[in-house]
Amino acid sequence: MGAGLHRRRRESVGNELDHGLHTPVRLAGAQFGVVELRRYVMRAGRRDELIALFEREFIESQEACRMVPIGHYRDLDDAEAFVWFRGFKAMETRREALEAFYQNSPAWLNHRDAANATMIDSDNVLLLRPARPYSGFDLSNLRRMEPAQTRPNASFVGVAVLMLSAPADEACIAAFEGELLPELERSAQRVAYFVTEQRPNDYPRLPVSENWAFVATGVATTRKALNQWSRHFDELLPAPLRTHLIGREFLRLEPATRALFC
Repeated sequence: MGAGLHRRRRESVGNELDHGLHTPVRLAGAQFGVVELRRYVMRAGRRDELIALFEREFIESQEACRMVPIGHYRDLDDAEAFVWFRGFKAMETRREALEAFYQNSPAWLNHRDAANATMIDSDNVLLLRPARPYSGFDLSNLRRMEPAQTRPNASFVGVAVLMLSAPADEACIAAFEGELLPELERSAQRVAYFVTEQRPNDYPRLPVSENWAFVATGVATTRKALNQWSRHFDELLPAPLRTHLIGREFLRLEPATRALFC
């Protein structure tokens, strides 16, 4: 399962994750040192079944283990794709959090068979870190919906996944910030960008990709803005990133009801 104008002040998650079942998470400017981008291939017609189970059983239970489901989504271009982000305060705490959930959480132990039955593959995972200390998810003033609530406003999330032949270095990041980021921020809000976490995966029960990636995401208020987001990467990708580019994907995502980043 940029300096200056682009700087966003963040606060540590701290104790804000200590809350009871179905209490909306409050993460004003939460900083996640490590983020997973997880993409599942679903069995035909069973994506909404997993989303319902995920929203009922796997949000508060993961937060209780000190990790946060940042957002979970339907892929608008693939009816059998479920996409979600999960955040951890630091790489040093990730393993402990995963062990607590997958080995000891009653929610997972009681419902894992039902969840796994909806999937064909769950191993498409990128382990990421913010490209800059200030470039991660901005969750300030966002509030997770209660289970019985419905989302009042439609929004979309765009994700650009750039697969690279080498780690994104300072030249790549600076070129992105100088040439592409200003245009992205005209089409989307809360733009965040990440590079591959180079430290090894210390929880091998959950495989992650060993390839290099640069990932950017943001929230669009209309489909037109969402589509423009993708076009920017086609038309304006800076030369340092283009030089190392070996593949790219643009995900157009619709947030599920209880997604936080949306």
